Amino acid sequence: MTECCPDQNSKRKDFICGVVEGFYGRPWTTEQRKDLFQKLQKWGLDMYVYAPKDDYKHRAYWRELYTVEEAEHLTSLITEAKSHGITFCYALSPGLDITYSSQKEITILKRKLEQVSQFGCMCFALLFDDIEPEMTEADKQIFQSFAHAQVSVTNEIHQHLGCPKFLLCPTQYCSTRAVPTVIASEYLNTLGTKLSQEIDIMWTGPKVISKTLTTECIEEITQVLRRPPVIWDNLHANDYDQKRIFLGPYCGRKPELIPLLRGVLSNPNCEYNANMIPIWTLAHWARCSLNAPPHMEAVSWDIKLERESEQGVCDDEVLMSLEKHVYHHRQALRQAINDWLPEFSIPKAAQGPVIKPQTPITVPAVPIIPILPSVNTCMSLVTATSSTTTTCTAELAPAIPTVNTSQLQALADVCSATPDRPILSTGIPAIETFNPIPTPVMNSLVSPTTVILNESIPNPIIPIANSNMSLPTEIPVSTLPVPLMGVKVIDPENADKIETDQPMCDKIDINESASNDSVLESASFIENMKKDKDEDDPIIVDEVETAAEQQQNGEMSLGGTPQTLSPNQPVLEPLDVDPPSNTAMDSDVIMHDQLSENGSMQVEPSNSPLSADMMVESVEPTEVTDEAVEESSLDPDALTADDLLLLCDLFYLPFEHGSRGLRMMHDFHWLTTHAASILPRGNRPETSEWRRRLRRFSWWAGRTRRLARRVACAPNKELHSELRPYLWDLCAVLALLQAFLRWLELGKFPNSIATYAQGSYTWFSKGWREAFESGAQEPWVFRGGLTADLRRLLPVECSGDALRPHCMPIGLPLTVRPYTPADEEAVCTICHKTCRDGSDCSDLFPSDLQTLPADRLVVPFLTLTPELCMVIEDDGLGDVDPDDVDGDDPDVDAAEVRPMKTGAVKREIVGYACAALNSKDFYKRQEIALIPEMCIKYPKELMERADLSPAAKECVGHFHEFNNMERAPDSIVRSHPALLTCCVLPPKTDPLAPARLLTCLLAALRAHGVNGVHACINSTDHYLQQFYNKLGFVEVSRIGGRVYLARAF
Repeated sequence: MTECCPDQNSKRKDFICGVVEGFYGRPWTTEQRKDLFQKLQKWGLDMYVYAPKDDYKHRAYWRELYTVEEAEHLTSLITEAKSHGITFCYALSPGLDITYSSQKEITILKRKLEQVSQFGCMCFALLFDDIEPEMTEADKQIFQSFAHAQVSVTNEIHQHLGCPKFLLCPTQYCSTRAVPTVIASEYLNTLGTKLSQEIDIMWTGPKVISKTLTTECIEEITQVLRRPPVIWDNLHANDYDQKRIFLGPYCGRKPELIPLLRGVLSNPNCEYNANMIPIWTLAHWARCSLNAPPHMEAVSWDIKLERESEQGVCDDEVLMSLEKHVYHHRQALRQAINDWLPEFSIPKAAQGPVIKPQTPITVPAVPIIPILPSVNTCMSLVTATSSTTTTCTAELAPAIPTVNTSQLQALADVCSATPDRPILSTGIPAIETFNPIPTPVMNSLVSPTTVILNESIPNPIIPIANSNMSLPTEIPVSTLPVPLMGVKVIDPENADKIETDQPMCDKIDINESASNDSVLESASFIENMKKDKDEDDPIIVDEVETAAEQQQNGEMSLGGTPQTLSPNQPVLEPLDVDPPSNTAMDSDVIMHDQLSENGSMQVEPSNSPLSADMMVESVEPTEVTDEAVEESSLDPDALTADDLLLLCDLFYLPFEHGSRGLRMMHDFHWLTTHAASILPRGNRPETSEWRRRLRRFSWWAGRTRRLARRVACAPNKELHSELRPYLWDLCAVLALLQAFLRWLELGKFPNSIATYAQGSYTWFSKGWREAFESGAQEPWVFRGGLTADLRRLLPVECSGDALRPHCMPIGLPLTVRPYTPADEEAVCTICHKTCRDGSDCSDLFPSDLQTLPADRLVVPFLTLTPELCMVIEDDGLGDVDPDDVDGDDPDVDAAEVRPMKTGAVKREIVGYACAALNSKDFYKRQEIALIPEMCIKYPKELMERADLSPAAKECVGHFHEFNNMERAPDSIVRSHPALLTCCVLPPKTDPLAPARLLTCLLAALRAHGVNGVHACINSTDHYLQQFYNKLGFVEVSRIGGRVYLARAF
């Protein structure tokens, strides 16, 4: 045990403290659980509860006994826990479809728990959470109430097993689910009076996820239950939000509560390796008896940021000297980080994904209820043995507190906005996508290192989507039963096995024997089964083989009058990462010899692997103190304690952002609010302050990017694979925000920019921050965490970069930045390489006329509206960051920004997007300032040359017939005046870079007061139409061979 680890002897002997694996989604593996037992012993904790919601025989198939192979794994877990002094508690969740009055059902339940007891288990739990609070007709004939039914079964099972340690999770497991209140709940009072006093009862606190636990709320539930509760603590649970992970310390619970509790069990993150901080700090809290005095607590950073002297230094990290029995969450975080840091140096292989992607079903738009699915949330269910419908507890208890939905509806719309479901001018998403397919059955007890997937077994738990549901004026807070729309999917890459002949989803082996009807009844029976083991169907563990990333975008023609017809190509889903290979296409397809008006974009297949994992020599763990680490003495790719402190701050807690995340949000908001201060109006002091804050924001963004790179270089690939999706999302959003700030730095915007440069509903909107931090709402109302809050600061909704790609790309997100005159040659080259339906057009033009396509398609924008042109840069690796800085002071001069590493790959422009504020004015300006020059450069006589292709002649004719060209209809120009064009080379490392490029350009247009943009594509370009649809564009007109797509923002 380390010096700062909890002292086992200082903890109350009868106080239960440990971990409950009780989340939805992929369970932990056998090896991860065994590793957990070692850590629990080291830190002085004493209990582990096996209760993974989606493990095969815990809930969906609770009646089925374990096979010999499953029994061996479960037995090994129980034995391993005992060897480390950890109580292994086996939990079962039969409440979905059990008939409490059926003796047959009770016998099956007894038989299942008897089997586990024969494996050596001496502690059990029955979980009745997240079920319908209704009895069957048969049960109503026998039992007085739902509570009486559960009490009867629980007492009988407890007696049958010989009265071992036993826990119960009730259906009303928190204050907001108590009907009508905790004190008046007939259900809870029945449990208190009728349930055996030897059985402990679990409780989550005031809410499903409680920000704080107070003495008053604990005393209240203790009075009702006639016993102190065991807290099932969901503070760090993250299975309700695909975009959030919680690395902050255990807080909001004073150690003074310990004498009032029977115990505390943390239900942490789905990602096992991300739980070091939550569990370590829980253990440290459990050994303490006092909380830090109020004057020692860090000042709220939201308040401090408004009052500070703008030095930007996070001085909440000043270490304090505290007695061992005093708990301070920030100091505990520092100490836990020192224990976590060596874990990154332990070589471990990444695990592959275990859940296949499922095709979403598109349905008509419906209002969104702002209470979203969560861990421990009542679900609408359709089961194999029950046809009961959802009953809202609000109907049973009108006295339940309600909340007005006007702001929450807007909040839910904003939180749920994505490019494939944009928020339109009506405020309602254009489409609502949901997936009613049940979660595949998972099994964590047939392989020591892998959770296997078995699709041959139907899952009776089917998520039901909201349909045609009108939004009421008020809704009960946290009590409305809602469907579980999905589970948290972990998408790490597997660098060891890569194949390119089929999509990743086809690489997961199916366990054909998980439904083996063989059961285990006794020790002798186990031995007999072992003899016949070879005759059974083998259980195949999913050896996930990651497919090489292949991408192909169709032609992207934008702007005036496209002429090109796209060749026959397979229709791909926009930004699809697993399209058909080009080798499967007809090699004799002939490209058309005409050009679209504004070029095209085609993302060609890439043979690069999905994983960027590389062999890195193990870094010897060093003893890290609370003092700042001298980074100059370390390997530049070695993680430090300060890196992990930043990581924890960026992914802090459900109701609180870390100080560094808040710092970036406040800086970006200040920069956009005061952007007008940099406009040229003499020598103004505001300009220097604006640039200082810009450097500081870039400094923290660079540190975040460096953090992601260092985590990727760590030998522990399992840990990296769990953290990478969250870090990649955040880096992508920060890259987008930096691009917008770089554009603002140019000062090419109107004085009224403050009116248009703010997001519509953000952290700084009235009521948002207060609602987020208060804990009055469950945290699933605020989806996305810091990453989403940063993204919403942009003046354009549903930025595409925030969408996590299906397969994690190599390296880090590419850089988007404003165009400079030095980029002209590279931009024209890209245009030349893509304008022939996504391919090079060199053979269409004579050697002396190779500049024709670029002069027609992109040079007008570069010449007339360069301030509205953006480019994407690719460094070839995706992880070289010129904005990384050394030192601990973010207020550095620009000269201190560290240059690119020696030998680094030179940055290369791989795409561009250009726009004009008003298409009519843009064409008139071309007519005056550009077309005459082009007519001289390409005289009409060129069309008589015999060596000119039809495409070349058409380009020359374009300049001489420009005044007679047909334009977009007036109705489109009035509502969507801006014109847009884009071309991108195959994004080998960042498939979402084109989406961020367009988002940044739209933000620049919005800053000018423009709220509508249109693009023109060929009617045959199906891919491009889908691509724009993903970004919120809709078809508004189809004239001849042209399709006009538009988007309001």
